[in-house]
Amino acid sequence: MDKVIPTAAEAVADIPNGASLAVGGFGLVGVPEALIAALHLQGATGLETVTNNLGTDGFGLGVLLASHRIRRTISSYVGQNKEFARQYLAGELEVELTPQGSLAERMRAGGAGIPAFFTPAGVGTQVASGGLPRRYDGNGEVAIASPPKESREFDGVTYVMERAIVTDYALVHAWKGDRHGNLVYRKSGRNFNPPAAAAGRITIAEVEHLVEPGEIDPDDVHTPGIHVQRVVHIPVAGDKPIEKRTVRK
Repeated sequence: MDKVIPTAAEAVADIPNGASLAVGGFGLVGVPEALIAALHLQGATGLETVTNNLGTDGFGLGVLLASHRIRRTISSYVGQNKEFARQYLAGELEVELTPQGSLAERMRAGGAGIPAFFTPAGVGTQVASGGLPRRYDGNGEVAIASPPKESREFDGVTYVMERAIVTDYALVHAWKGDRHGNLVYRKSGRNFNPPAAAAGRITIAEVEHLVEPGEIDPDDVHTPGIHVQRVVHIPVAGDKPIEKRTVRK
């Protein structure tokens, strides 16, 4: 039951080229920085990520993106990253845009064994009817467009069907975890980490505080250990980056 791996490098060593990854984090918060850095050094390429966003330039998944290690992403927010925009418009990156709530639910559903669900988000838009550019050809023309999705009416309201997501691996960051893989997230760090942890067939968690089994009250557990296969102790050092710094005049 002891799922602790000594180093981040060992935890991600077997992630192959072309693997799909669910990655926690929202902007600069709750990002599994150490695992991403270790994966960058490991060298896997052709990756497909499922994440709210691809970090910022030089931070988080932005590091893998800048090295052209990400082939495709399923995301909901694509701002704050100039390299993301450049690769997308140049036809170097395939992007499946998904409403934020739908993205979280697609990962949660995958972890719960639910193959698909119906939601009102996206009805009446290209999310449902198709045609969203997934990849450009580098000359401004759409090379791959999103297909239409099944719609159905329930009680007089139209809903669109979204497929669940299950990935090969998941990388998440938790404030506290025990050796059995039970995780607790702190404040806004509890963003996309819980659904990402559920979606991975092999979930790797970096934790700031590693405790012994029984030290976490079961009522405080956000992600139960059944979803987690590997735990790495990564004490946080230094200041967290600030996405947008504003000061009074």
